Amino acid sequence: MTECRRVAVLDIGKTNAKVVVLDCTTGEEIGGKRIGNRVSAGPPYPHYDIEALWSFTLSALADLLQEPGYDAISITTHGASAVLLDGEGELALPVLDYEHHYSQDVEEAYQVLRPPFSETFSPSLSGGLNIGAQIFYQKTVFPEEFARVRIILTYPQYWAYRLTGVAANEVTSLGCHTDLWNPRENRYSSLIDTLGIRGMMAPVRSAFDALGPVLPEIASRIGLTKPVPVHCGIHDSNASLLAHVMGRQPPFSVVSTGTWVVNFAVGGNLDHLDPARDTLANVDAYSRPVPSARFMGGREFELLAAELGPLSIEEALGSVPAVVERHMMLLPNIAEGSGPFQGQHCTWLNAAGADAQQRWATACLYLALMTETCLDLVGAKGPTLVEGPFSSNTVYLKALRSLLGRPVLALPGSTGTAQGAALLAAPHALPQAGTQIDGLAQDVSAYRRAWHDAIRANGKTGEPTLSPVPMS
Repeated sequence: MTECRRVAVLDIGKTNAKVVVLDCTTGEEIGGKRIGNRVSAGPPYPHYDIEALWSFTLSALADLLQEPGYDAISITTHGASAVLLDGEGELALPVLDYEHHYSQDVEEAYQVLRPPFSETFSPSLSGGLNIGAQIFYQKTVFPEEFARVRIILTYPQYWAYRLTGVAANEVTSLGCHTDLWNPRENRYSSLIDTLGIRGMMAPVRSAFDALGPVLPEIASRIGLTKPVPVHCGIHDSNASLLAHVMGRQPPFSVVSTGTWVVNFAVGGNLDHLDPARDTLANVDAYSRPVPSARFMGGREFELLAAELGPLSIEEALGSVPAVVERHMMLLPNIAEGSGPFQGQHCTWLNAAGADAQQRWATACLYLALMTETCLDLVGAKGPTLVEGPFSSNTVYLKALRSLLGRPVLALPGSTGTAQGAALLAAPHALPQAGTQIDGLAQDVSAYRRAWHDAIRANGKTGEPTLSPVPMS
């Protein structure tokens, strides 16, 4: 087999999609194309524009073949998506946007069917964040269309299917809060038979498997003149985790930041997970359960940026002492429906007269406090590795280091998902080591206690403990 020198990675996130090429020697991105991931309003329900993503993928693969070139293709996507194919291999129903909310009667009926947390370690989540809920909704509300379903695929593997014609499923996507997987026993959960879909589920393959070369007609469109293997693919947060479970001994934790901030406690156990706090078991590429907790931190950052304008790291860092001294705080949740403080509503405290960078300093402290809370909930120990967009946010990193009281390392690059996915094709291409982060100059222990006290008070009364200040 020809040595893999460069890997093209199709990386579809909830907000953006990209195709990047990584150098297998350095792990660095050496070329890439990006596009927004558009959601169509419907009918029949909000869904992803699959054909726009497919056209972009082919165009990007063709362009990147010319410069810098690649020897293999790997895939990573967001979770909480399943693809339903008919007998011709076409979509039986559109790929549903997991943020779509169903009618109350559908939600209540699904709650009766779903397995207990002790079986799946998958919390009950809003909308379609549990793939089982999506499939139940599609089967119940669209019975004629669902009757045509012959194959059900997890999302990364759908794109591998488009490229190779080989249908597969894979454990990292099956094991990320789907309700469909039993992580302790490494098999499908009882929900598969409850929904009557066992015969539709494509075979489970390893994320590392090369499913086949690019189909001849697709290869011709891209301009490939030699066989290029396509690897099975991996859930995006687990792609971020992969390099570390391959190259580091537990215990340690990984904070994977993007639209979601997913916190993994490698070397932890599942015994104390609390579904009410959005803790769960993910499953790594080797089929091992990993205690995890999440909140929608990247989406919250976007919402803050829309209100506050651009973040100046230097100015926000300089504002931290004043923010800590006056106990200026931001309480959860900016983006509702997930995280360790569900049911809470965003509140600013002691923020009268604050400028934008003071609010940004407060917001970065908030994101660090949310991350620390998640890590505590899953019993994280040892060093914490931060990858993705937040790895360049010095205020967040320093605050997290001070809050945790143990090493924090920032990993290079804007995303660890593509680097992790590249390892499926080139497992020798481990990424660069992280940068050790120093803590804040200020002691934030009293600030942390006050923040948690304010959350408890806010939750008891249903009202802010102090009058909130509008963000704009």
